[in-house]
Amino acid sequence: MRRPDIIARSHPEGADEPRGEPTRVVVVVPVRPARGRATEAGEGARSSEAKRDEAVGLAAAIELEVAASLIVSLATPRPATLIGKGKVEEIGALVAEHEAGLIFVDAALSPVQQRNLEKAWNAKVVDRTGLILEIFGRRARTKEGALQVELAHLSYQKSRLVRSWTHLERQRGGFGFLGGPGETQIEADRRMIQERIMRIERELEQVTRTRRLHRESRKRVPYPIVALVGYTNAGKSTLFNALTTGGVLAQDMLFATLDPTLRQLKLPHGTKAILSDTVGFISDLPTMLVAAFRATLEEVIEADVILHVRDVSHGDTEAQAADVAAILADLGVDPASRALIEVWNKVDLLDETQRVEILNRAARFEPDQRPHFVSAISGEGLPELLSAIEAKVGAAHERMVVTVPAADGGTLHWIHENAEVESRRALESGETEVTLRIAPTKRGQLERRLPAVD
Repeated sequence: MRRPDIIARSHPEGADEPRGEPTRVVVVVPVRPARGRATEAGEGARSSEAKRDEAVGLAAAIELEVAASLIVSLATPRPATLIGKGKVEEIGALVAEHEAGLIFVDAALSPVQQRNLEKAWNAKVVDRTGLILEIFGRRARTKEGALQVELAHLSYQKSRLVRSWTHLERQRGGFGFLGGPGETQIEADRRMIQERIMRIERELEQVTRTRRLHRESRKRVPYPIVALVGYTNAGKSTLFNALTTGGVLAQDMLFATLDPTLRQLKLPHGTKAILSDTVGFISDLPTMLVAAFRATLEEVIEADVILHVRDVSHGDTEAQAADVAAILADLGVDPASRALIEVWNKVDLLDETQRVEILNRAARFEPDQRPHFVSAISGEGLPELLSAIEAKVGAAHERMVVTVPAADGGTLHWIHENAEVESRRALESGETEVTLRIAPTKRGQLERRLPAVD
């Protein structure tokens, strides 16, 4: 069962075929009026304009032509259409004026609301969940990513099978001698979707087992895992490329990358780690997507160090940070119990006044929790960030002083590859005294090389 596109393309797929005109879309952003004092983070802290900018960014991420966008105050949600009758008519006129073929409502719509709005506007309507699923579907490049997106899409589609289309009311013939009412089309469609969901879940179980085996093999040659997390478009992939030679797609676009990438990370004193780039988070991320991508996000769950990358130049950086913390909590990750480093990215976009402001904000953090200011584009702050990562990784390492025989160059090389060397000096006997820090899991290997180690 092939996953149908939520948004009809205006040109046929194919690498060599010409592209037609992009689909014109009207973006509607329902916003509930703030009640009482705005909280420090969350919906009250995010401005209406920022919500509209993000909604327009989501549409642009899938190559839609935004003909118009508007913010709709939502004092009382209507069960039938979400927004009031007057606004429905106003938006209908706007759709007709711009000849838009699609309306993106930046909210969660029920199947009935979606159907009623499509009738009122005589055009296709897609909600926030539907558009994010479409973006993920086009971004997935690996088999695992495609399976995860299809699973999430089928779960979404299954919830839509409630009198949304007239053909679903037809009945099929019954079985047996007495006939009976038979199976309705909606029941048949739901059964087919459920069967496909079960097949995908079995395939993803195999993917999860394979990923677990890979992690266990890495533990046998233990390298610490450093995972990048952050709001979409915070600059994670650009930072990943700056710290490694990853070559990950990095664009000023929401959800520019989707599939996870792992690369070796070399730290200042020779320690090696594995850096993991994962999908960006976003406010109101559909629950089904979090569940579908849990196998991918296990790299975050298992990480030794988490880098929370924030776009400090964004006006809603605090609200975005709260959204990331909420999703990490859904995954069972407690930042307070982990080695977490706040990375405030895009400082190159700040003027002097803004820099002073964020420096004052950072000064209120505890000394061991203060954020690191970096620019993944210019490289500012990256050496200090690497040192901070090494310090977090090495916090559990043991300090040792060992003596390496003069002829044992292999062990000396092994030490430099597998431990953090603080100092070394040549002794009169020709031996080399090395002061080092080493992970407890590797101490046994060193002791087998140097039996005299205490």
